[in-house]
Amino acid sequence: MVEVMASVAATSVMGSVIGKLAAMLNEKYKLAKDVERGIHFLHKELSSMDAVLQMLDEKDDDQIDPRAKDWRSKVRELSYDIEDCIDRFMLNHSQGGSKANFVRKAMRKVKTLFKDGGIAEEIRELKSLVSEQSERGKRYCDINQCLTASAQPVLLDPRAPALFQEASDLVGIDAPREEIIRLLKCEEKQHKVVSIYGIGGQGKTTLAMEVYHKITEVFDCRAFVSVSQTPDTKRLLRDILSQISKSDFDRSDRLETDQQLIRTLRECLKDKRYFILIDDIWNESAWNDVLCALPRNDNGSRIITTTRSKAVANKCCNGIAAQMYEAKPLSDEDSQRLFFTRLFFSGDDCHPDLRKVSDDILKKCCGLPLAIISIAGLLANRSKTVEVWSNVLRSIAAAVDKDSPIDKMKRILLLSYFDLPHDLKSCLLYLSVFPEDYSIDCRQLILLWVAEGLIPGQDRETMEQRGRSYLNELINRSLVQPTKVGADGTTVKQCRVHDVILEFIVSKAVEDNFVTIWNGNGFSKNYSSNKIRRLSIQKDISARAEEIAKTIKNAAHIRSINIFGFNSVLVHKHASEFLNSQVLRVLNIESQVVGCNLGHVKSFGQLKYLRAGHQFVGVPKLPEDIEKLQHLETLDLRESDLENLPASIMLLQKLVRVFVGDSVHLPDEIRNLQVLEELSMINLGIQSVEFIQGLGDLTYLKVLEIDWPCSTELRDMKDHKEACISTVSRLLRHLRELRVWDRDPDATCSFMASCVPTPPPLQKLILNTINLNRVGPLISSLVNLSRLCIGVYGEAGEEGINILASLPMLLSLTVGLSNDQDGDSGILYARHAISRQGFQRLVKFNLRSYNNREMALEFEPGAMPKLQRLKLRLLARCQFKFGEGGLVLGLQNLGLGLKHVAVHVDCSAAVADEVEALEDDIRGVAAVHPNRPILQIQRIHQDWMAQGCSRRPSDHATVEA
Repeated sequence: MVEVMASVAATSVMGSVIGKLAAMLNEKYKLAKDVERGIHFLHKELSSMDAVLQMLDEKDDDQIDPRAKDWRSKVRELSYDIEDCIDRFMLNHSQGGSKANFVRKAMRKVKTLFKDGGIAEEIRELKSLVSEQSERGKRYCDINQCLTASAQPVLLDPRAPALFQEASDLVGIDAPREEIIRLLKCEEKQHKVVSIYGIGGQGKTTLAMEVYHKITEVFDCRAFVSVSQTPDTKRLLRDILSQISKSDFDRSDRLETDQQLIRTLRECLKDKRYFILIDDIWNESAWNDVLCALPRNDNGSRIITTTRSKAVANKCCNGIAAQMYEAKPLSDEDSQRLFFTRLFFSGDDCHPDLRKVSDDILKKCCGLPLAIISIAGLLANRSKTVEVWSNVLRSIAAAVDKDSPIDKMKRILLLSYFDLPHDLKSCLLYLSVFPEDYSIDCRQLILLWVAEGLIPGQDRETMEQRGRSYLNELINRSLVQPTKVGADGTTVKQCRVHDVILEFIVSKAVEDNFVTIWNGNGFSKNYSSNKIRRLSIQKDISARAEEIAKTIKNAAHIRSINIFGFNSVLVHKHASEFLNSQVLRVLNIESQVVGCNLGHVKSFGQLKYLRAGHQFVGVPKLPEDIEKLQHLETLDLRESDLENLPASIMLLQKLVRVFVGDSVHLPDEIRNLQVLEELSMINLGIQSVEFIQGLGDLTYLKVLEIDWPCSTELRDMKDHKEACISTVSRLLRHLRELRVWDRDPDATCSFMASCVPTPPPLQKLILNTINLNRVGPLISSLVNLSRLCIGVYGEAGEEGINILASLPMLLSLTVGLSNDQDGDSGILYARHAISRQGFQRLVKFNLRSYNNREMALEFEPGAMPKLQRLKLRLLARCQFKFGEGGLVLGLQNLGLGLKHVAVHVDCSAAVADEVEALEDDIRGVAAVHPNRPILQIQRIHQDWMAQGCSRRPSDHATVEA
């Protein structure tokens, strides 16, 4: 494969190991003199090497001498080995000193002498290796000369042909072009900027040029310029000047400074209505350089910008989201049209046998026009047979011809990669551990980054916050795609990596030995060392388990293990292969496992993140001496059928998050976990009074999910119930998120009624069963709530609705309406009017109707002014029509921000004509809204509607807000 990628793994681990070397010089370790001198030597040498690696990291591999690349790989592996040595030393040291009597202290002192002797020998060996690599760098070449000696000719930007593409050959351009034109139009003479953003190769430049040529309004002058990654401001300004004033351009040769050019441009444009397209802006400073030359004269001037960064687009538009346009991938139909037109001039000429393989090829392209065009060009001069096309499909990610269209496409993607800071490159490469098309939980991803040491810093909370910023940066640069965004519009909950980008990430991660991947066909073979640093099992290994176990037998250097798919053989039978790894930080088992014994995890003294469980069959077992995992921060066993946690887990002083199933019994000493911040799901009905009382002492707890079966098992257990009420009331003083699954509205009223007078900081609340008329006044004190999800029994009166509407910070509300808990099957009628006085910040509103309830929902003019998403789950058997006296009134009165309306119709007890009539009425109501929101209608069965919201099923559960 053509080498077009720069190294990052070396620099990422180098920063970590340099910091740890400095930490070892701390007085508390009391190192022998020769060991201390060795540490000083390693710290000094590696710091020097790191400076060179930083320079190498900035260069395309085509510009680096092969000897320098080989040296880089050797240093990378050496830095990993040094860090492993340090981690083993620190682990042994931490296990060696505490709380013992004189005899134990004496024995530990003897053992420490042997350990120091061991590390002294390792340090001597590492010093020798570091010296060797330092000499190799000097003997083979001057690294700085290697960086410049192989300078390559500047290649034509592969986007350039798109600038001159005939409009008649474009597909899928009409709708986005008209949308951009709509955004640009304005009756007033105000100055306006519209920014198109999205990943490289998505057709931003093509779209912008189409708009540029399509707009026929009268402008005094026009100009088109491309900024590029390393802009030459003077050249850029002269380029604009050349298109708007030939005379001024001719005189611009005499202008020596950028400021002189800026003044000339501003003077030239100050009274003009201009239209300028500024393509490929990489950062905000580049935009600022151009903007200062373009006067805001309010003559109706228009500017279009394109960028790969959402943050830059936001800057261009002064934060006006309505003027930002995200480039969308082509539809399946348009993708086929573009692909077949390039190959056959018509989609009808494609042989039916090629349709299936062409669909697979287009799926890899994910609607990226440049990817489709590149692959079509690759196939244009080849035989049009299934065999040939299938071979191309398998080799798309590994083009060997330097001048191939695929390589050009990758170079566009690489520009975004090269622009990343060093830490972000490591975080991006880590995404290679996830399988293709995998939906990545963003919270989990950040915790994995922190556990792996990819986020710089010492304070865990700060590192997690920085990890969120890193993820946002990758999303803003369009390298990661958000798939689920929170109600606040700023927090991404789930994301994925575009297939084309993932192929690049994987190839780079494998090349740098950043990760070793099993993808079903075998292990990645391109890594430069036989030492596996990170292992990702992404496909089923059942047929080749013995071979894989043999391959990974040298497991002493594995830092993380991620297992997906059905791979119980590896986890259950070959777990012993990993027992000698003292540097393992992450064990993330997301595969289906049968009868898993987790007893071996006690050997991983550096483990920070342990997730074991997706559809575990049988009861997994944790080691009784799990206290050996003193670095463990996250324990996630929520998908397993675990019955108990060992008592020794309460000795894990760094444990921050515990996720278990609702059948797990926890030890009584929960109060010992003083740094615990998240605990879920705890069944209070099977815990002791001592446990419940100790739970209230966890002052750092922020997230709690509990099952509270007060109305059944605990009805006569007064002490137990009082302990539950007291504990939850105390925790409300500092909880940020609370989920309560109960079967009795009285249980909720009990702890809500005892809330402290000061408004608690609670931001998210899920209550499975409440009587809104009783609990409503209590909820009104939760003024910091942004997300609320409630299941309402009985009548939800106007007073209760008004209380919900008055919550000042509420962004997302989910309400499930049901009959009372006695199961009254009679027909109930309820009319809920939403006035303009409340719900001033609400963005998402979900309403469910259960059982035989007839209801009407009325939106008065001005109601929910900021609502964007409305979801209704209705019963088709309700004999009401939309319109006057119907189920939903005044939908057209909702705010202009309404984007999506989803209606799930329960048709289990209705005839087809009733369902169709109801759906027609829904379409009619949505059509009269001035914003013409996207409408989705789905027919469902009531049993599906009644499923639980988060992880807890219930007869009348709600959907999580």
